[in-house]
Amino acid sequence: MEKTVRRIGVFTSGGDAPGMNAAIRSVVRTALHMGIECIGIRRGYHGLINGDFVPLTFESVSGLSRRGGTMLYSARSEDFKSQLGREKAVATCKLLGLDALVGIGGDGTFRGLLTLAQQGLSVIGIPGTIDNDIACSTYTIGYDTACNTALESIDKLRDTMQSHERCSVVEVMGRHAGHVALNVGVACGATAVLVPEQKVNYEEDLMEPIRRSRLAGRTHFMIIVAEGVEGGAYEVARQIKEATSLDTRVTVLGHVQRGGAPTVRDRIAATYMGYEAVRLLAEGKSCRVVAMDGESYVDYDITEALQMHKGLDQQTYTVMRALTGIQ
Repeated sequence: MEKTVRRIGVFTSGGDAPGMNAAIRSVVRTALHMGIECIGIRRGYHGLINGDFVPLTFESVSGLSRRGGTMLYSARSEDFKSQLGREKAVATCKLLGLDALVGIGGDGTFRGLLTLAQQGLSVIGIPGTIDNDIACSTYTIGYDTACNTALESIDKLRDTMQSHERCSVVEVMGRHAGHVALNVGVACGATAVLVPEQKVNYEEDLMEPIRRSRLAGRTHFMIIVAEGVEGGAYEVARQIKEATSLDTRVTVLGHVQRGGAPTVRDRIAATYMGYEAVRLLAEGKSCRVVAMDGESYVDYDITEALQMHKGLDQQTYTVMRALTGIQ
């Protein structure tokens, strides 16, 4: 059967995430295996508008899986929000002879793909964000690496915190989602974990776990705060200082969580998702998001995917509350 897809473009958009390079490699290698040429679009939608591209070959993506960041760079584009910008993006696709696009990123990336699909382009989205906040997928590329990076930093902080008998308040990334904070908090044995999905009761959720820990003989305390919590880590630290007089220090881990070589899980997930994206295009499918449902790889219509909602894993949240002594 004659192939309807001869040349595809791949790009990354939004915040970078460890494993994006592994996804790029998988898209390129799978496409070549299926007789499809692959073009890399640099700097996301900005590059698509301005024709910033690079041909990708079997050799050019060799060894890419172990590298953090994204070889195609990432940028946000205000121009793409306009009709003129979108028309320029479509014109670039026509000029380059692209039959389809694969976009790796978050909800913003998927919304952009949807607008291009409405103008006749074949598109597939792959969820890549350390926040793990893509509603249609139980797992997103970069999440495991970010959690491990945060955990390593927190373990090191604990050494100096214990030496000085301090309370350490650590803010981790996640935008408006608490997945990173919750899982890292459970993994590091935090005294308390605060997430934006749950309204904070400072007395019950924070002070009481600290007091219970002190009564049990602990002289140092670790508090994990998701960046989306109202007031942030500095407000949490102020509340602790006022209520307990503890020597309280704040550490904001910030963008270090986005860097580093991806973990095995992120490399495998990215590789499978890249393969699935090209397979869908080769089968003539479009306007889909590759996702994970548990450990299975599935796909959804982009419109359906953007309408889904995702909360915290309640079992993990229940375990966290039990281990920190919250009733």
